[in-house]
Amino acid sequence: MSTITERFDAINEFDREPVSKENLQGQGNFIGIFAGEHVAGTEFVIGPLFVLHGVTAADLIGGLLVGNLLAVLSWAFICAPIATMTRLNLYWQLRKITGPYLLVIYNIVNALMFCFLAGAMISVAATAVGIPFGMPMPGLQDMLPSSIEWVLVVLAVGAVVTVMAILGFKQIARFSKIAAPWMFLVFVACAVAALPQLGVNSVGDFWSVANEKIWTGVAAEGVTQFTFWHVMFFAWFCNMAMHIGMADMTLLRYAKSWKYGFHSAFGMYLGHFIAWIASGILVALALQLTGDSSPAPGPIANLGAGIAGLIAVVVAGWTTANPTIYRAGLALQTVTPGWKRWKVTLAVGAVTTVAALFPALMMKLLDFVALYGLLLMPMGAVIFADFWIFPKLGLRQYYAEWKKILFSLPAAASWGVTLVFSILLNQVWGVDIFFLGLPGWFVATAIYIGSAYVQQKMGQPVSNNMAEVS
Repeated sequence: MSTITERFDAINEFDREPVSKENLQGQGNFIGIFAGEHVAGTEFVIGPLFVLHGVTAADLIGGLLVGNLLAVLSWAFICAPIATMTRLNLYWQLRKITGPYLLVIYNIVNALMFCFLAGAMISVAATAVGIPFGMPMPGLQDMLPSSIEWVLVVLAVGAVVTVMAILGFKQIARFSKIAAPWMFLVFVACAVAALPQLGVNSVGDFWSVANEKIWTGVAAEGVTQFTFWHVMFFAWFCNMAMHIGMADMTLLRYAKSWKYGFHSAFGMYLGHFIAWIASGILVALALQLTGDSSPAPGPIANLGAGIAGLIAVVVAGWTTANPTIYRAGLALQTVTPGWKRWKVTLAVGAVTTVAALFPALMMKLLDFVALYGLLLMPMGAVIFADFWIFPKLGLRQYYAEWKKILFSLPAAASWGVTLVFSILLNQVWGVDIFFLGLPGWFVATAIYIGSAYVQQKMGQPVSNNMAEVS
């Protein structure tokens, strides 16, 4: 009988090669994984934050409709075509462009960002697991663990998530397909149950109550006032790392058609529209009943649907953390080629679980998802330009691989200059972090094309042509 490690060793996730034709997956898996990842634990944190930031009801609805549409189009027309034409994960595709040395730096940053995102999801799930056991609930502002019970629950939730990520894409997709429909119904049920307590006794009451008690246009003390533009750009770019940053090449490489990128709509409009609205309703009720300005996700869901709501929070945390740790494991796989993927993923899961012990991570989620997208986005622009634009300009694709360059200066310049440009816009000119992704993408693309043109037309210095890349 084979051992557990032998079974894990036998799982083939095509770490360094294109996905084979017989392993391509049908539409159901992608509907499930998009819905499962985005009708998720984050929604119990992000939806309430719009309430606290004083968005009006009209700005919220309009911003979410437009921003989520732009996000779907970004998945469908930018990420999915390259994923299905190359069949490579993000990291192996990028290696051909950047060379292995620059890729190591990028992948470490990438993996750390995904670890913290997944850690926030484990924290979200833990806030629900502890309620039936009377666990002292940490405040979202608490930096350190509040009790030994919190530590034990986080460790248990982290172990489950890590095992799911180790089992690979097919098992993650299967779990998401089963969980997503039920989670969505619980979100809706929680919101519907909360509405009468807020004063909504008929459909006609909803809009007035929404403006007076939920999305009032008045920000909580000490937080930024949000407008339509904040909502729109956040909805578009909260998953910037996944679509224009190309991280979801890692998932969409399994798709039979690039058109499966449109299935991201199941995540955007069920999760980043309906679920954000539902969780906003729940936090408004929590504010009315308890006066707590930063209620944790578990207690919020418990108000709306009791035990079913708590289970939904746990499962929602898992369905986001599972693919996130999976991506992080593949990122570090290219850094540690001597390790099996499951061992790398196990290590990633351990780091992620430690991060989840600190509850304040959840409260910083809104700023964090904007920051991590901004950090990873320039390399997505590099992939886009190398794949689509270089042939039209007569430039060679995968120049680093062709010339056996270990560190691509044009790619590094694109990444570095874009981040400096974004910091200047934010710190010197006061441009909000949510608005930096769009100009940053164009700057990254222009810098990469311009510097690559100079490199290829002028010739690469001999000092950069090092040993052949394996």
